[in-house]
Amino acid sequence: MTTLPERCYLAHIKKDLEKKMVFIGGPRQVGKTTLSRSLLQVAPDASYLNWDNELDRLVILKALWPKDAPLVVFDEIHKRKGWQRLIKGYWDKRQSHQNYVVTGSAQLDAFRKSGDSMLGRYHYYRIHPFTLPELGSSPENLLLLFQFGGFPEPLLDRDERLLRRWHLQRVSKLVRVDLRDIENVSDLDKVEILANALPGRVSSTLSRRSLAEDLEVSDKTVKRWLEILHSLYFSYSLAPFGAPKIKAIKKSQKVYLWDWSQVESEGPRFENFVGSHLLKLGHFEQDVNGYRCELRYIRDESGRECDFVFLKNGKAEFAVECKLSRTEIDPGLHFFRQRLKIPRWYQVHLEGNDSETVEPGLKRLSFSRFCEEIQAV
Repeated sequence: MTTLPERCYLAHIKKDLEKKMVFIGGPRQVGKTTLSRSLLQVAPDASYLNWDNELDRLVILKALWPKDAPLVVFDEIHKRKGWQRLIKGYWDKRQSHQNYVVTGSAQLDAFRKSGDSMLGRYHYYRIHPFTLPELGSSPENLLLLFQFGGFPEPLLDRDERLLRRWHLQRVSKLVRVDLRDIENVSDLDKVEILANALPGRVSSTLSRRSLAEDLEVSDKTVKRWLEILHSLYFSYSLAPFGAPKIKAIKKSQKVYLWDWSQVESEGPRFENFVGSHLLKLGHFEQDVNGYRCELRYIRDESGRECDFVFLKNGKAEFAVECKLSRTEIDPGLHFFRQRLKIPRWYQVHLEGNDSETVEPGLKRLSFSRFCEEIQAV
């Protein structure tokens, strides 16, 4: 693999730009700039402006881009205080043929979730790392993606040494640079320690008390730091799927990473790998098709567990159990299936390219076939 394919979002973004602005958010180094630049190819007279560039900054502040430009891309403009008012003013006074793309990360997402002065003027896309359907489901692509993650740079490098260095640099930049843009945190060293501790806790229910004791801070502080890491697209958490019939736990959450290649143990990494594909599917369904989607997990008081439940508009559509190899169906899957009204159940493994219907509504299948089954993106 020497180049990466077109992103799954591109055609939808082009369509949305016929009527509204498009905001593009997502993790650092996920390819937001590359995606936004690719839009320039279909609009040769378009303008690309990066707030981090001193000359571009002057053009943005004085609105000096060509008035006949059909598209203006504002990259990283969320770093400018009061950027919302600036863009809103430009949008309201724009030429009828002109449209805007705005890219950013944590601050852009925080703006989307807050009281929104530009409501109705834009569509928002959360850009994820590359996933198997985007690359093509060959065994080689599957193993590369599982090993090096879906972020473009390490995926193209395919070098373990460079991957380890990239991990260190990414975590440091998230904490030392991006975090300071959104919140004043005095103890950055401990936030970085927390970030580096999370890969070892993937797939297990997360104990904030244990983390608080290790970091010598309060439970409340750990909770806030985790929320910050989530907002920086470093990690995400899942709440349990509660149901009285199974005496489900109701509070303990599980944590996963946007970059699954940071997880050393293969079992938890595969679970994170599957979870990230499902999270991307949910965000895509919401951002593109307007469905409310949510990802949860099942665990009862006896310790039985199913890794993921995918919900659309509040209704559980399917549940997934992850196994590295093709094994017998997990007993917990049978137990929950008999008690929960979830129409489709899957046990997914990393090996091969097989699919087997064990019982009506229950399949054991390879990950590549699973992606086809759920129409992953």
